[in-house]
Amino acid sequence: MPTPTSTLSPASPRRRWVILALVALAQLTIVLDLTVVNIALPSAQRALGFSDGDRQWIVTAYALAFGSLLPLGGRVGDMIGRKRTFVTGLIGFAGISAVGGLAQSFVWLLAARALQGMFAALLAPAALAVLSTTFTEARERNRAFGIFGAIVGSGAAVGLLLGGVLTQYLSWRWCLYVNVVLAVPAVIGSLALLEGRDSTTRARLDMPGALTASGGLLALVYGFSHAQTAGWTAPATLATLTASVVILALFVLTQRRSRHPLLPLQVLADRNRGGSYLAILIVGIGMFGVFLFLTYYLQQTLGYSPVTNGLAFLPMIGAVMVTSTGATGVLLARTGPRPLVVVGMLLAAGGMVYLTRLGLHASYAGDILPSLLLVGAGIGLVMAPAMNGSTAGVDPGHSGIASALANTSQQVGGSIGTALLNTLATSATASYLAARGLTAHGSTAAHGAAVAAHGSAAAHAAAAAAHARAVRTLIVLATVHGYTVTFWVSAGIFAFGALVCGAVLGGKLPQRAPGQEPVHLPA
Repeated sequence: MPTPTSTLSPASPRRRWVILALVALAQLTIVLDLTVVNIALPSAQRALGFSDGDRQWIVTAYALAFGSLLPLGGRVGDMIGRKRTFVTGLIGFAGISAVGGLAQSFVWLLAARALQGMFAALLAPAALAVLSTTFTEARERNRAFGIFGAIVGSGAAVGLLLGGVLTQYLSWRWCLYVNVVLAVPAVIGSLALLEGRDSTTRARLDMPGALTASGGLLALVYGFSHAQTAGWTAPATLATLTASVVILALFVLTQRRSRHPLLPLQVLADRNRGGSYLAILIVGIGMFGVFLFLTYYLQQTLGYSPVTNGLAFLPMIGAVMVTSTGATGVLLARTGPRPLVVVGMLLAAGGMVYLTRLGLHASYAGDILPSLLLVGAGIGLVMAPAMNGSTAGVDPGHSGIASALANTSQQVGGSIGTALLNTLATSATASYLAARGLTAHGSTAAHGAAVAAHGSAAAHAAAAAAHARAVRTLIVLATVHGYTVTFWVSAGIFAFGALVCGAVLGGKLPQRAPGQEPVHLPA
């Protein structure tokens, strides 16, 4: 089937790199939104007056819409053209972000976040598909995907820094308005530089596939989100996760029989492509150990401000960029993705193991910085070749859905990681306190006996104060113990990823997709 493409003439190398900048800017708006809004939530909650229970839905609404609609968004891009989808996603995402920044109520903000997720599901696969069809020469493609992988791998950390700065010095609303600032130049540049070529024959949209894919992913992401608050054994958690398995199995059956499948199953048949999706999924699960719980540790245990917390992650961002753009640009063509992904997973595992040494007091230079450098270098080595491999060799008419699967892997991985690690941290903290006779309310049986033994009011007050200090210290120790458990589990996830991806990934990536020829743009 002839399909729309957006590529450049070999005589226009500068324009190719400008398009890379536009795609990177668009991807940055999506990745930033995964963390930048989280930093702003406490301020937004105070301003709009919603409850702690409602607060999680500001994050969940975005995740549900984004995660469940990605396959549909990718296929839409294949059908109507990547330029149209890319520009529509950018404009819609920026416009809804502005509306969300003006929110005057919880429902207003919630609706805006859901619509943000919907437009992100259009934009994310279109951005990766544009990149894949623009850079077809192997050496340039590796360099381009090195830069793209650096943005994907470090965007969450950049969001922590940017969210802290905007919230502390401007307003929580600017954590949404910033998307407009980033999107405007990307829209202008895309309209000027990208050329969309419509296909002469249009495939019909596979509605049974679209409904089952979106329904299954919706149930999956919701199930993991619900597990964070209600636990893994809650009836709603079990019901939605079971439903997701059933619906996604039905999706696979529909794809085998459909004349115009939403996801042609041959897209998954290539070892490098399947291994790339797996690598992105595993990194999405494991890296929340550093982004989520190290952030908690820095702010709640060491007392870092949001801005200082964000600055603390800068070395990690630098490590991601160095390994993504440097090592992969030089080594990927020679070695293929397997050794880079395996070494990257092992480096990330080592960084997580290093974090298990943290206690009540820690030195940034000696206890935190080395782990950030290791994890950053590891993520960079994994994400750049995995993002490249997710679309390498795929038919241009399927590049949108292949790109959507890469984003889906990252989104589902993040949902699994957040739910799994949050649950483990909470359970480990509670077990630590219970083993020492402390209840959830900070009282002990020994406390009553100790206070009763002091007759005078002054002695009673002194005993109560000493006990309160001891309880606070014990609670902090228990919390840090919970973080340590998640760091060990994250290390295990990365080590498991090294083994599995090493077994699944194949040889070198193909030089060019079958039948993929450049479309010449006017000078």
